[in-house]
Amino acid sequence: MTRFLVLTALAVAYFAVLAAQPALSAEQKLLNASYDVSRELFVAENEAFIKKNPGVTIDQSHAGTSKQARSIVEGLEADVVTFNQSTDIDFLAKQGFVSKDWTKAFANNASPFYSFPSFLVRAGNPKNIKDWGDLARDDVHAVFPNPKTSGNARYTYLAAYAWAKEAYKDDAEKIEAYITKIFNNVPVFDTGGRASTTTFVERGQGDVLITFEAETRGIVKQYGADKVTSVIPSVSLLAEFPVAVVDKVAKKHGTEALSKAYLDFLYTEEGQRIAAQFGHRVNNEKVAGEFKSEFPTIRLVKVEDTFGGWDKVQKEHFASGGTLDKLYGSR
Repeated sequence: MTRFLVLTALAVAYFAVLAAQPALSAEQKLLNASYDVSRELFVAENEAFIKKNPGVTIDQSHAGTSKQARSIVEGLEADVVTFNQSTDIDFLAKQGFVSKDWTKAFANNASPFYSFPSFLVRAGNPKNIKDWGDLARDDVHAVFPNPKTSGNARYTYLAAYAWAKEAYKDDAEKIEAYITKIFNNVPVFDTGGRASTTTFVERGQGDVLITFEAETRGIVKQYGADKVTSVIPSVSLLAEFPVAVVDKVAKKHGTEALSKAYLDFLYTEEGQRIAAQFGHRVNNEKVAGEFKSEFPTIRLVKVEDTFGGWDKVQKEHFASGGTLDKLYGSR
């Protein structure tokens, strides 16, 4: 074989290998399916990530995480999920979309940052709402989304339940009466957290909005302290924000490496600093120290300690016919 033919054969083989490889990052696109009130956070995270990965496109989808999980099973081709409740990722794992050991894929049980249910009241706090017990008063109307469709609202339900377990010394009858009273005091159940924010702030309904602290901080910044005030209750429930690569979709799209890199970015100092700027509490010690003065101290309880873990919560509270169905249906 002549030297020319040898070089030609090598060139053909080289370009054949290139053609068989996945598209380069400049041609890659990710879809991040996230919870309802995370729009602004991920706009900022995405912009920072794209600066480091020119040409990558990241689309966003936002809704209650339970709805998002069902949508993925039904055909929403999200490469990654950034949820606010682990049970919804567990649902995807059971359906074969996410690895069964997804909590081990990233640090802190695959939760890059955290928050907790907190209160937002009218300026001056005219109803003097200070803690969870106030939500059951006859003159207080709380606003939060439907716990059947919103992970945000499920945290609110569990945080109120955790407070009541302490206040009523595990008296089930008193706890359930308290939760039922809160449900009855809600003027409208929206499907997601952002819709509830609109109901409270723009439509003027209700006396107190219960949502993640990160959301309350953002609302105060947006609308001003002359309109709304943040109130930190005496105790609340740790709300982790788990993330995962949707392996079934990422493999189909050829975005497995890019999806992991994107979620890894959320753990970097830059990613953590962006999260803190948007009101989330972060695990990176250096970044957490930079924002320490902005975040009031609060006692947080965990699902594992108060309710025996998410599996038990799912069976006892959120499964069909469980405690949530019983109490929410009686509203």
